[in-house]
Amino acid sequence: MFRSVRQPGRVLRRLNPRWHLAALVFSVALTACADTESQRENDPLEPMNRAVFDANDALDKAVALPVAKAYVEVVPEFARTGVHNFLSNLDLPVTFANDVLQGEFDQAAHTFARVAINTTVGIGGLVDVASEMDVPEHTEDFGETLAVYGVGEGPYLVLPLFGPSNPRDTVGMIVDVFLDPLTYAKYRNKWLWSNLRIVGGFIDVRSRNIDALDAIERGSIDYYAAMRSLYRQHRENEIRNGKPNSEPLPEF
Repeated sequence: MFRSVRQPGRVLRRLNPRWHLAALVFSVALTACADTESQRENDPLEPMNRAVFDANDALDKAVALPVAKAYVEVVPEFARTGVHNFLSNLDLPVTFANDVLQGEFDQAAHTFARVAINTTVGIGGLVDVASEMDVPEHTEDFGETLAVYGVGEGPYLVLPLFGPSNPRDTVGMIVDVFLDPLTYAKYRNKWLWSNLRIVGGFIDVRSRNIDALDAIERGSIDYYAAMRSLYRQHRENEIRNGKPNSEPLPEF
């Protein structure tokens, strides 16, 4: 129903959550003002996208949000952290494949080290030992790989259940399924475990963003436009790997 905003590092995780929310609300206000004509022109399917967005939002409030809140209330924080670490560790082979495809071999080495450390010493990924050993965390997907090779994002899309996207990232999401070794692995009750992974991933992401998404909705005049703008900025930042945008800014 949404994409998580990936945390950029251990330093930010130590900050007071109230500062997170204050900064987030401020950024939403800015992005609402900065929702430029070019951004709106990139949304030719806006009426359909808004309808899908509203349906996703209604389903989120009826199902995902209550489940996420119950998950936070019932499951201790250390257990939720373990689930998050485990699910993140399962995604690392896809990140490694995209690191290699992008020619980011230093990043690929870090990813390989994280898999090796967390899968062994970290008890199958439940404990993020790699971060404590200063092996940095990052994520890559095939949508980013396509962008690195010059493929444009295409028009903005809102997908049922999955939320903000575009044609490039939608193709990337499908290709990532085939880059995942677990797609080809054979094990007992594969269908059950695969679906538990998907459901668990949704619950994990939603539970970690309860306050953040609430702040975005309360702090924006147009929730749809705010999410569109934030998604596009977030994806651009991921594609640049956090590097400043080198494109010249217009004079005001």
